[in-house]
Amino acid sequence: MNYQETCEYLYNQIPMFERQGAAGYKEGLSNTMALDEHFGHPHTRFASIHVAGTNGKGSVSHTLAAFLQKCGYKVGLYTSPHLVDFRERIKVNGEMIPEEEVVRFVEDERSFFEPLSPSFFEVTTALAFKYFADRGVDVAVVEVGLGGRLDCTNIITPIVSVITNISFDHTQFLGDTLAKIASEKAGIIKPNVPVVIGESNEETRPVFETKAQETGSKIIFAEDQPEILEATTLPDGHMQYVTEHWDTIEGDLGGIYQKKNMNTVMAVLKVLAEQGFLSKCTSRESRQSYLKELSYAINHVCSLTGLMGRWQVIKRTPYTVCDTGHNVGGWIYLSQQILSVECQKRHIIFGMVSDKDVEHVLDMLPKDAIYYFTQASTKRAIQAAVVKTLAAQHGLMGESYPSVVEAYRAAAKAASPQDFIFIGGSSYLVGDYLKKCL
Repeated sequence: MNYQETCEYLYNQIPMFERQGAAGYKEGLSNTMALDEHFGHPHTRFASIHVAGTNGKGSVSHTLAAFLQKCGYKVGLYTSPHLVDFRERIKVNGEMIPEEEVVRFVEDERSFFEPLSPSFFEVTTALAFKYFADRGVDVAVVEVGLGGRLDCTNIITPIVSVITNISFDHTQFLGDTLAKIASEKAGIIKPNVPVVIGESNEETRPVFETKAQETGSKIIFAEDQPEILEATTLPDGHMQYVTEHWDTIEGDLGGIYQKKNMNTVMAVLKVLAEQGFLSKCTSRESRQSYLKELSYAINHVCSLTGLMGRWQVIKRTPYTVCDTGHNVGGWIYLSQQILSVECQKRHIIFGMVSDKDVEHVLDMLPKDAIYYFTQASTKRAIQAAVVKTLAAQHGLMGESYPSVVEAYRAAAKAASPQDFIFIGGSSYLVGDYLKKCL
């Protein structure tokens, strides 16, 4: 098989939650343990940082990886989903896993893993951990796929665990209350391993405190001692942060939600420094040099790691942005930022997948925008005509289009240079846009 054929095999022959929903989700760690034993427990050959949470996992993971790279570490990065190329999921120092490595892994190992009937994510996680071990990474930043307790990344014992926040998502698997969801996410907290909580509330905080007490883990709530004091959106879409101890720093990840993500990152870096893990930076460099590396990493996350889709500015005229926010927690911030853009008219290309709370998201969208309802190329996508009908019940008016390409063409044709075009509602929608419209 060539690379494209290998990807099609992985997408179509192995149960895949991202395309199939519940039918592609496998609960439990038995397959993961079998794969891990088969490959000689590769996750034990490098240090790791484990990142869970409802929103912000990708931004936090990529920012941590960027800074560790600037410190001189060889850094593995495992995230999901990908937007354009499967290889985005597995990177070392910002470089995607080579195509031939993916092909070789499937060709060499399918006779072992096929009888297990593993999920797509189980196979991909095994590939990532093996690749990181083979490449001799110093540390891997590992993003949880879904939940935490039963996620197949949860075989690792990290040097620090991170839980960004908790909101309603994947409730059919994780529970229908914030406390239940928090309990699943808290499953990544390991005995005597410190844990950083980015955001909490009266429902989730006791869950995290109880779990940390049970495991003897030091728990740090980033919001209790915020490092980020102010955050301002700059004209180029970047963010400017006023910090408690590190002066003013510019970040290239746009989005007003990044203030809380950056506060989480800063709390994690403090824990790593206390552990002595940042010795490559702190032992040989002055405070000013450390600040220089920190500032560079935060302002070059995208170029250092290849991250896409976080308030990503595509064009200046008309001002065009895409964002992967896909649930109520994410749209609380996105809806505010869309309204804050100064423009003549707002054109919103929008679609969601069927297991999200589309009604609540629609309720947050601006009423005065022109809508282009569409659907991503995934079986989980809500049909564009259905989204249009639901949206009309919320006072949102527009036309439906069978693909992102057609929706974008219509918006680009209708928009004046002074208008604003936004593409979002689903990671898969943004992925289609980046793949087919740029």
